[in-house]
Amino acid sequence: SRCRGIGLQVPLEIKGPALSVVPYLYARPPHIRARSGSTAALSGNTMAKKFDLAQKYKGSEYTVWAEFIELAAKYQPLNLGQGFADFAAPEHVTKNLAEVAVSEKPLLQQYTRGYGHLRLVNVLSKIYSPLVGREIDSKSQVITTAGAYEALYCAILAHVNPGDEVVLIEPFYDCYEPMVRAAGGQPVFIPLRPTKTRGKVNSSDWKLDKEELRNAFSKKTKIFVLNTPHNPTGKVFSENELLAIANLCKKWNVILLADEVYEWMVYEPVKHIRMCTLPDMWERTITVGSVGKTFSVTGWKIGWAYGPSNLIHNMQVVHQNNVNSINTPTQEAVARSLETELARRNSPDCYLVSLARELKEKRDLLAGYLTEIGMVPTIPEGGYFMIVDWTPLGR
Repeated sequence: SRCRGIGLQVPLEIKGPALSVVPYLYARPPHIRARSGSTAALSGNTMAKKFDLAQKYKGSEYTVWAEFIELAAKYQPLNLGQGFADFAAPEHVTKNLAEVAVSEKPLLQQYTRGYGHLRLVNVLSKIYSPLVGREIDSKSQVITTAGAYEALYCAILAHVNPGDEVVLIEPFYDCYEPMVRAAGGQPVFIPLRPTKTRGKVNSSDWKLDKEELRNAFSKKTKIFVLNTPHNPTGKVFSENELLAIANLCKKWNVILLADEVYEWMVYEPVKHIRMCTLPDMWERTITVGSVGKTFSVTGWKIGWAYGPSNLIHNMQVVHQNNVNSINTPTQEAVARSLETELARRNSPDCYLVSLARELKEKRDLLAGYLTEIGMVPTIPEGGYFMIVDWTPLGR
């Protein structure tokens, strides 16, 4: 061979009947040829326009989270702007990751099954099957993703076509709207309104107007996004509220995307009701969960979704053409950690039980301090956000 090492991966050409191999270096891939006159220099304006951000992402260039992070890094304040814990994750969770990282099993450091590490989807099936009252197939009805964020992305991009409408409850997690627009969809907004603003305000006092809810649906509606427990109000939707939404989804043949990442942060005596457990809702509901919220490890970025196999299959198609698979060691560590919690599910030591108990104490403490100085907190029934009215301080 006359191919010399020149620091490039060079296409090779077979010349004639002889078996000599000759390097053939292209200035550009052979299927892309220069058109006549294309060598002329582009003007700055022409280049800038051609290289501009894709139209579907216009308006999504900046997020409040990027600004929060930058300001927090610069001024070192107490960062109350983002949803993450400032306390340590359960010891067995981080220990599991450390053990996986130095495991003698080489395949734990390589690609795993694209739709979800088998050990993880299997334990997720075991956890959720009794909670939803049906056997969830771990391979066809569960998918793991790069955080709950990607699960939401896959669910929306897999089902929304240009012109479809997606109903979003305001206020909402900021990624919902740009995801809908990226898919060519049109968001339809319906607000939660506080029915009380003085005295002791509870997140259950934030309600949807029944007429506004009905009017949000049409023949164009493809997805209704429901976040419960709700970010940022902390509202846990009641059974009657969920039934009203479910009935409209069935009437208009709409997919229900249930963002339930705060499912383990529901404060007694309130109970979390999973939308997919309501009559005839399993067939149209995608439910999203998060290890970041479950184990207070938001930096691990592992999420999942479960639901009927046809909807999960659609998500798998987007996922395999987006990130393909997510990191194996973290999925293995999460699987081991969930197996531990599953084994002690009925024990008060189970983290899926104790987390809400610990956070409720923090919630009550913070609400008490804020009330003492004259603010009006909305007491959340779930999650770790608290909406606070500070306007009384200005009176």
